[in-house]
Amino acid sequence: MKYGSKLVEEAVQQFSTLPGIGKKTALRLVLHILNEKESYTTNFTSALEEMRQGIKRCKTCCNISDEEICGICEDKHRDKNLICVVESIRDVMAIEATDQFKGVYHVLGGVISPLEGIGPSDLFIEELISRISQIEEDQPEVILAISPTIDGETTSFYLFKLLAKEGVKVSQISRGISFGGELEYADELTLGRSIQSRLPYDVGGKVSM
Repeated sequence: MKYGSKLVEEAVQQFSTLPGIGKKTALRLVLHILNEKESYTTNFTSALEEMRQGIKRCKTCCNISDEEICGICEDKHRDKNLICVVESIRDVMAIEATDQFKGVYHVLGGVISPLEGIGPSDLFIEELISRISQIEEDQPEVILAISPTIDGETTSFYLFKLLAKEGVKVSQISRGISFGGELEYADELTLGRSIQSRLPYDVGGKVSM
């Protein structure tokens, strides 16, 4: 495709690197920006730069945050002894959208995937164990809300073995989420019910590591 401008071509190339954005969609976005006032582009790029420079990881749960501790961890109405372990920040957003969970979260930053070279040390697992060991009051419950893929199941089993050594109660979301599915794409009703109807973690059939 000929763009008639190297600057437009470069902008289209950058937009097309975004997930789900092809060259035609990227071109529409670029032309939309060109048709707006210059202040629109300034505000748009400024918001992206401020986000990239200012965003932090919560020191408690590893979720994204504007401050050192995120709003969920700071919320005094949350049950700090009920920790929902998820794969990514998108899963936190998906569960929060259900308005069914009143505990706190821990974001792993991915799942164990030997084929992709991702091991336990590449995730925020040590932070989870350290966090739990510092709880001095009631013994916490950890809910494993990890997508039921092969890598997700491997990760859940690995975490279960570590948490069992700490004497922690471990549960998992009920199977309203089909095997191979991902939490972020589940509808809110199904995901909410899966959290509310969680079950004790079942080691039967899991692959040992």
